[in-house]
Amino acid sequence: MDIVLYCLAIVIAAVITGLLGYFMVPFLHKIKFGQTIREVGPSWHKNKQGTPTMGGIMFIIGSSVAAVICIAFLWLNGGAETQLMFVKVVAGALMAVGFGIVGFLDDYISIKKHRNLGLTEIQKLILQFIIVGAYLLSVALAGGTTETVIPFLGSVDLGFFYYILAAVFIVGMVNAVNFTDGIDGLNTSVTLVVALVFSVIAMLLNRVGLSLYAAAIVGAMIGFLFWNANPAKVFMGDTGSLFLGGAVCALAFGVDMPILLILIGIIYIVEILSLLSYRLHTLKFRTANAFSKMAPIHHHFEMCGWNENKICFVFSGVTLLAGIIGVLLAVFGC
Repeated sequence: MDIVLYCLAIVIAAVITGLLGYFMVPFLHKIKFGQTIREVGPSWHKNKQGTPTMGGIMFIIGSSVAAVICIAFLWLNGGAETQLMFVKVVAGALMAVGFGIVGFLDDYISIKKHRNLGLTEIQKLILQFIIVGAYLLSVALAGGTTETVIPFLGSVDLGFFYYILAAVFIVGMVNAVNFTDGIDGLNTSVTLVVALVFSVIAMLLNRVGLSLYAAAIVGAMIGFLFWNANPAKVFMGDTGSLFLGGAVCALAFGVDMPILLILIGIIYIVEILSLLSYRLHTLKFRTANAFSKMAPIHHHFEMCGWNENKICFVFSGVTLLAGIIGVLLAVFGC
C-alpha cells in the first residue's frame, strides 16, 4: 500500500503540475509577467527576456494537492504516525509554502517595477526568519527535541543552540537553493534528485508521511521539467525556488538529519559559496576572479562553453552520486 501511495503521489503531482502549464503559461504571458534578465548575466541570456516567471505556482499547487490526497488517505486508513511526525510533515510543508509566498512577493514587486530586484535583502531575511521561527516553534510544541542525528555519532543534543543553528542553516540553505535557479531546468532537475533521495531515506526509516511528501515534490519537478527544460517556456521565479528551498529543508529536518543536506545538496552549497567567493574577490581586489569567470558557478561553466543541458546533466549526476552516499550514511551510519 505504501508503494502504491508513493507512486500515486508522484503521478498526481506530475499530472497536475504539467497540466497547469497549459493554463498558467498563456496566462502569465497575457498579464505580461515576464522575467527581467540581469545586465551582469551572460549576454546570450538576453533572448530569454520576457519569458514568463512565477511558474513555481504550478508545482506548489501540484505537490501540495498530491501530498494532501495521499497523506490523508494514509492516515485515514490506519497509517497514522506519531503526532510529532504529523507536525513535522505539515509544518514543513507550510514552511515551504511560506517561503513560496515570500518569493511571490519578490517576483511581483520586481515585475511591477520592471527590475530584477523585488524585496530588499533585509526584508527577505526578516520574513524568512519569521517563517523558520514559526516552523521550529511548532515542532518544539509538538514534542520535538534539540537533538540532531549525525551519522556514526548518533544523536547529539545541541541544547538551545539547536534553534539558532537550525534557523541560520535553513535560511542559508533556502537562499542557496534560490541561487541555483539561473539556467533552464537546473534547479528543477537538481531538486528532483534531492527530493528523490530524501524520499528513499524517509521510506527506509519508515517515515511514510514524509516519504509521500518527498514523492509529491519529485512528481511536481517531473511535471515542471516539461515546461522548464531548455528552452524554458516558463521560469519558476523566486516563488518556486524559495518554496523548493523550504521543502528540502523540511525533508532534511523531517528525518532528523539536516547535516545530510550539506552532502545531498552539495550543488546548492557550491552555488552559494561560488557567489560569495566571487563577490568577496571583486570587492577586495576590484578585479574579476581569475578562477571563476562568473558566479554563481553554473554561469562559470556557461562561460567555459558548456550548454545548459550539459550543466543540468552533470550537476544532477553529481547530486545523485552524493545522494547515494547520503542514503548509505543514513542507513548504516545510524
